[in-house]
Amino acid sequence: MMYFYKLTTTAIAIGALMIGAASAQTVLRSADTHPDGYPTVEAVKYMGELIKERTAGRYAVEVYHSAQLGEEKDTIEQTQAGVLDFNRVSMGPFNGVVPVTQIPSLPYIFRSADHMRKTMDGPIGAEILKAFDTHNLVGLAFYDSGARSFYNSRKAITSLADLKGMKFRVIQSDVFVDMVNNLGANATPMAYGEVYSALETGVIDGAENNWPSFESAKHYEVAKFITLDEHQMVPEVLVMSKSSWDKLTPEDQAIVRQAAKDSVAKMRELWDAREKKSRATVEAAGVKVSEIDKQPLIDAMKPVYEKYLSTPELKDLAARIQATK
Repeated sequence: MMYFYKLTTTAIAIGALMIGAASAQTVLRSADTHPDGYPTVEAVKYMGELIKERTAGRYAVEVYHSAQLGEEKDTIEQTQAGVLDFNRVSMGPFNGVVPVTQIPSLPYIFRSADHMRKTMDGPIGAEILKAFDTHNLVGLAFYDSGARSFYNSRKAITSLADLKGMKFRVIQSDVFVDMVNNLGANATPMAYGEVYSALETGVIDGAENNWPSFESAKHYEVAKFITLDEHQMVPEVLVMSKSSWDKLTPEDQAIVRQAAKDSVAKMRELWDAREKKSRATVEAAGVKVSEIDKQPLIDAMKPVYEKYLSTPELKDLAARIQATK
C-alpha cells in the first residue's frame, strides 16, 4: 500500500512538472510609435498570434504601441541593447544606423506602391534586411508606409516656389533634411510625438507624412492644407534584437522569420483600407487637398542623389531598384 502511495504521488509530481513546462511562456516585447489599431501595430499583433500558435504557446508577443517605450530613435537603441525583442520602425530613423537604408529612403526612387512592394519583397529587400545583421539587429520584414506628402497650417502649396522658406518637421535623418532643404524649405528634425504641439504653436509651418499618420496623430486638426507631392514611399522595417534572436533554437528562429513574412500580407490589407478611410476623415474635416507638378521637385533632388549615391555599390543598388518591374 505504501509503495502504491509513493508511486501515485511521484506520478502526480511528474505530471505537475510537465504541465508547468507546457504552460511556461516567454513574452517577447515589441514597440511601435503609432496608436493601437494602426496597421503596423495590428500586423505585429498578428505575427505574435502566429508565433504563439506555431510554438504551441511557448512564445507570445506583447506590443507596446503609442510610443509607450519611447520614440523610434530610443527604441532602436533599446532593441540593439536587447531591452526590446522586436521593433517596428520607419526606415528613416535607421538611416544613421544601417547606411544602406538611405537608398530606399531617397525621394522618388519608387514609382508606385506596387513598385515599392515588388522591390522590397524580392532579392533587393532581402539584401537590405541582411545589412541589419552587423548592427545587433535581425531584419525580418518590410511593411508599407504609403506615400509621404507635405501638409501645413499656412497655405495651399501648388508649386515648388510655394515651399520656399517654409519650415517643415522631418524624421531625424540626413536624407529627409537634405530633401527638404533642396526644395528651398527649411528642415526641422523632430520626434514624431512633438509634431502636433509644434504645428499648433507655430514652431513649424508643416510636416510630411502619409494619410494614416496625418489622420491618426490628429495633425489635420492644426494643419489644414495637404499637397499630394508623394515625395517618398519609405518602407517600414520589422526587426528583432540579435541577443533575443540568439536565444531561440534554429526551429523557433524559422517560425519567427516565417510569421514575420506572413504578417506582411495582413499589414498591406489593413493599410490599403486605412489609407482610404484616413483620407475620407481628413477631407470631411475640411482639409484642402492640392495637386502639384512633381517634375520640378524630382529635378531638385539631383544633388541629394549625388550625395547619397557616393559609391559604385550604392549607385548599383539604386539602379537595380529603379529597374525593378
